[in-house]
Amino acid sequence: MKILVCISNVPDTTTKITFTDNNTQFNAAGVQFILNPYDEIALARAIELTEGGKGTVSLIHIGELSTEPTIRKALAIGADDAVRVNAQPKDAWFVANQIAAYAKDKSFDLILTGRESIDYNGSQVTAMIGELLDIPSVSIIKKLDVDGSNATLEREIEGGKEILSVPTPLVASCAEGVAEPKIPNMRGIMSARTKPLQVIEPTAVDALTVVKNYETPAPRGAVKMLQDTDAEKLVELLHSEARVI
Repeated sequence: MKILVCISNVPDTTTKITFTDNNTQFNAAGVQFILNPYDEIALARAIELTEGGKGTVSLIHIGELSTEPTIRKALAIGADDAVRVNAQPKDAWFVANQIAAYAKDKSFDLILTGRESIDYNGSQVTAMIGELLDIPSVSIIKKLDVDGSNATLEREIEGGKEILSVPTPLVASCAEGVAEPKIPNMRGIMSARTKPLQVIEPTAVDALTVVKNYETPAPRGAVKMLQDTDAEKLVELLHSEARVI
């Protein structure tokens, strides 16, 4: 079984986010970047499915040279090799096209992504890859098993669960529950230094979106404390200020 895991390089959630150039560019100075947590889940399940010589796990990442430590961490967790597309990940359309262009003639049985990246939270790449490669795509799965050339996937839907049987090749985005993220051990860290990391140039893709500017959320307002006996005042504030009633 050949599995391709798509990984992204995202700011740590504890990082203070700022913007430059009149709020049109993300300011990466001083930002701690990590492997996208949902991608770690996808990687962990890929490793489980190929344990015992049952297959190989390859990584693909769209990013510049500064992102290679994140790729090496993913290799240390247990992937066999990696490819870095040497470009800024402009948007979901650009990223999906780079992944599809690389994967189209590699005969991967599974292409796994995280359910979303924690910086943009778009959840778009998986479906785009499926469309570009003309293979089934299943979003936000909670369970994944493979038997021969058939995969069984489980998703949560309103009021219950949905269980799908899908032939490979396919692309799926993984959420919590698919696998527990793995921590790289010393042997994995040492071996990651020598695992293959190929760098390729991006394919040309027409831009479909343009970022006009970024905004940070408005600061939270001051808290108003009321006596537990002042129900009328509470109702008034909920109506006139919070506007929820």
